[in-house]
Amino acid sequence: MRQLRLAKDAMDRDWAEPELDLGAVAAHAGYSRYHFIRAFKEAYGETPGHYLTHRRIERAEDLLRTANLSVTEICNLVGFSSLGTFSTRFKAWTGLTPTEYRAKHVGRGAALIPGCYAMLWAGGFRSGPGGARRSNSGEAG
Repeated sequence: MRQLRLAKDAMDRDWAEPELDLGAVAAHAGYSRYHFIRAFKEAYGETPGHYLTHRRIERAEDLLRTANLSVTEICNLVGFSSLGTFSTRFKAWTGLTPTEYRAKHVGRGAALIPGCYAMLWAGGFRSGPGGARRSNSGEAG
């Protein structure tokens, strides 16, 4: 169980990383991919893929309610590499498309956080697929 907790902690910590996949998470636990799926589901009631998707969508819900970012920017910030996959999974989880969700929930609280601040708070700007993260000073970090 300790190894499964370590893997779950890695998903909770690194959920926004697009490179975080089943192989990487299983490696944290020291299990083969298939043994890890079975053990994780037995312990937590859902597969690691579903758990990670739910974490990402929960974060996307927060950003859609609070940040002045496009749906595409939010899709990338929460670890999805495909806008279509993000939108499909978001709608399956919430019953609404990301745009519908934002329209329903924005305006019920404080003003939206400017996108530039939200991007910096989320870990900086990525220079592209596989690229280094950039700090606000423009230096690779």
